[in-house]
Amino acid sequence: MNKAITDGVVLMPTPFSAGLDQWSSGDGTPGSDTYDGAVNAAFVPADADFGGCLELQKVEATQRLRYMGQTPLEPGCYLQVKARIKVMSGGLPTVRIAAWAGTSGGAHVGGLTEVGPAVALSTYGDVVEVAAIIGSGQRGGVDMAWGTEPTYAHVGLDLTGPTGGIVRIDDIEVADLTSAFHRELMAMVDVRDYGAVGDGVTDDTAAFEAANAAADGRTVLVSSGTYLLSGGMVFTERVRFEGTVTMPREAIFSLTKNFDLPAYIDAFGNEQLAFEKAFQSLFNSADHESLNCGGRRITITSPMDMQALVPNRTSYAQRRNIINGQFYVQSSDAVWDPDVATSVGTYSTSNPRFLTGVTNVANIQVGALVEGNGVGREVYVKAKNDATQEVELSAPLYDASGTQNYTFTRFKYIMDFSGFSKLQRFSLSHVDLLCNGFASGILLPPAGVIFHVRDSWITRPRDRGITSHGEGCQGMLIDRCQFLTNEADTRAQDRTTIVVNTNANDVKLRNNRASQFKHFAVLGGSNNQVIGNHCFQGDAETAGVRTGGIVVASSYCSTTITGNYIDNCSIEWTNEYEPEPDFTTGFSFSALTIDENVFLTGNVAPWFSYLVIKPYGTGQSIGGLSVTGNKFRSIDGSIDRVDRVDETFAPLDSTRGKNIRVEGNTFHQIETPIYNPVMVSHDQNTASDTWMVDTEGQLPFGGQARSVESVVATERLRNGSNQTRWAVPYVDLQQGSVGDQVRLNWEEPLTGEVAVRVSMNAV
Repeated sequence: MNKAITDGVVLMPTPFSAGLDQWSSGDGTPGSDTYDGAVNAAFVPADADFGGCLELQKVEATQRLRYMGQTPLEPGCYLQVKARIKVMSGGLPTVRIAAWAGTSGGAHVGGLTEVGPAVALSTYGDVVEVAAIIGSGQRGGVDMAWGTEPTYAHVGLDLTGPTGGIVRIDDIEVADLTSAFHRELMAMVDVRDYGAVGDGVTDDTAAFEAANAAADGRTVLVSSGTYLLSGGMVFTERVRFEGTVTMPREAIFSLTKNFDLPAYIDAFGNEQLAFEKAFQSLFNSADHESLNCGGRRITITSPMDMQALVPNRTSYAQRRNIINGQFYVQSSDAVWDPDVATSVGTYSTSNPRFLTGVTNVANIQVGALVEGNGVGREVYVKAKNDATQEVELSAPLYDASGTQNYTFTRFKYIMDFSGFSKLQRFSLSHVDLLCNGFASGILLPPAGVIFHVRDSWITRPRDRGITSHGEGCQGMLIDRCQFLTNEADTRAQDRTTIVVNTNANDVKLRNNRASQFKHFAVLGGSNNQVIGNHCFQGDAETAGVRTGGIVVASSYCSTTITGNYIDNCSIEWTNEYEPEPDFTTGFSFSALTIDENVFLTGNVAPWFSYLVIKPYGTGQSIGGLSVTGNKFRSIDGSIDRVDRVDETFAPLDSTRGKNIRVEGNTFHQIETPIYNPVMVSHDQNTASDTWMVDTEGQLPFGGQARSVESVVATERLRNGSNQTRWAVPYVDLQQGSVGDQVRLNWEEPLTGEVAVRVSMNAV
C-alpha cells in the first residue's frame, strides 16, 4: 500500500511468498539473522485461513520477526502495522506488534517505545488480529510515539510467553492512518507530529519550530493540550489553536501571518495575557504596524504596565496602532486603589521643576499627582532620584517656596506607558476603555510626540481619563472620542475626575464629547487647538455651581478654542504653572482665541461666567485676546455677565492691556454683554462743557476706557440759546471709580446726543 500523503512511497512489506530472506529473527537491520533456511520456520503456500503464510515455531523467550526492508516515517504520518495469527499446536504464546526505530545512517534511536499492546493467544486455530500505530506525535491511540528523529522502521512482531508452540502468521500489513488524526491533512501541520507533548511541563519549543518550518504554506495546528515554550517563538505560517501556550513573560510570541488579538486569545486562553503578549510582539516585529483586537471584549483584572510587557525596549519611535477592541475592567479589588504617599520636601523658584530633600522618596511613584500648598492643578511626578532625594515635577509650583508636606497620589490605569523613557507615533483607534469606576484610562509616557487617540471611548474612569506626567503629550491628537463620567450624580463642584491634562505644546483636541467631569481639559502647554468639542458639566442643583470645562494653565498660551459647545462650564485661564506668578516681564495673559463657540447654561448661580481669568500673581494683564462670533445663552434664569476675573489670589491689572478684540458675539439672558471696542450712546439733556460717558460695565474683565476710537453726534448739538454748534471735544480717559468712563470736554456748554466708541486697548 502506498502512502496517501506522499505518492510513490511503498509502505507494505514483501509477502512471505517472496522468500524468508527478507525477514529477520533479530532487529531487521542489515547483517542480522534471517528465517531463510531456519529449522523453525517455513512458508506454507495454502493455509485455509491465510492462503500463503509463515509457519513459525517459538524457540526463544522473545521470538522476533522483523522485516528487513525500511518502512519510511515522516513527521505528521501515522502508520498502522497489522498482523493476523493463529496457534496450531504446543504452548499458547502472547503476540504483539513490534518495530525497530532507525535514523539516517542506520543508527538506532534509543529511549523509544518499540512494542505495541500484547494479546494472549488462548485457543488453537482461532485467527487473532493484532495491530499497533507508529507515529511522530503523542496522540490518543498512538502506541509508538517516536517524535521526529526516526526516519524509518523495521516492522514486525514479537512472540512472548511459553516456548514450543507453532503459529501461522499471515502477511504483515502496513496502512497509512494519517487521515484519522488530521481533519484537513493537506492544509495543516500539527505540532504534536513534530514531538510536542502538550503537558504543560515538557519544553515543546523545538517541536513548534519544526512544525512551523515544515508547514511551507500550510496552517500549523496546535492541537488540544497545554504547551510549554521556554523561549520565544516566531511563526512564519498561519496558526490554528485548539490547545494553549504558556511561556515566560519576557519571551516573545509572534504570529506573523495571523497577527490579531483573537488568535492570541486562542493561544493563551486568558484575554488580558493574550493582549499583553500581542502588544509585546507588536513592539518586536517589523511585520505589522497595528494590533487588531477583532472587536473582542478583553477582561482586565489589573493595571497593565505597558513597558514591562516589552522589557527589551525602554523607548520606541516606529508607528504602532491598537485598534478595534474593548477593555473591560471587572475587578473592584485593591489592585486598582490609588497609592498614596506623604513626604516633606523643599521647593525653590530657582529650581522650579524639582522638589529637593524629599523624605520617604522611595515610596513616591513616578506618575503620581502632587498636592500641597501652592501647587497648581494636575502637577505630577515626572521622575525621581532616590539617591539624591529629588522629585522632578511636570510643571512648576506657583507659591510653594520653602519646606512643607506634600501628598503624592498614584492613580491606577488600564494602560500605563510611564515606564517608557520615550514613545513616539503611537495610536489607539476604535477602542473602548470601560473603566467601570475602578480604573483610570491612560497614563502617557514621560516623553514623545504624536500620541493619538481617535474614535474611542473612555467610560467611567475612577480618577483620570488621559494623564500626562511629562512631555509625552507633545503634539498629542485626541479626535472624535467620547468620555463618560463616573460622577453623574455628584454636584459639579464636588467632582474629582478629569478627562485629560497636558504639559507640552501643540496638542489638538477635536470633535470629542465629555460629560460631567470636574474638568474636560487642563492645558499646560501652548499652541493648542481645541476644536469642535462638546463638554457638558451640569448637574441637577438649583442655582448650581459650575467648574472650568477647559482650563488654560499658562498665561502666554497661543491657543485656539473654536467651534466648541461649552455646556454648563467655563473656559478658565490661569498662570498657575508659573513659579513666580507676579508679573515682571513678558506677555502676561496673551494669545488666546475664543471664536464661534456655543456657550449654554441652565439653572446656574447668577454670578456664573463662561470666561474666567484667574491670575495667581499681581500685575498681570491681558496682552492678546480674541473673543468673536460666540453665542452666549443662559436658560432657566439669567446670569450677570459672561466674563469674570477670579481674584482669589490677585486682581487683573486693568490699567494695562492690548490686542483685545471682543465683538460679533450674541447674548441671550445675559444682564451685561461685553464688547471691545464698545459703542455707547450718551444723551446730554443739561448744557455742560463736560460730559461723563459711562461704558456701563460692558468692557470685558473690568477693563478701563483707555482709548476712544470715535465720537459721533447722533443728534444736533446745541448751546444754552438752542443754537446749533459744530464742535469736536477732547477726551479724558479712564474716568470714574474703576476707570471705565470717559469725559468729553467741549468748548462751551452743550446739549445733545453722541455715540462714543471706547476701547480698553491703548492707542
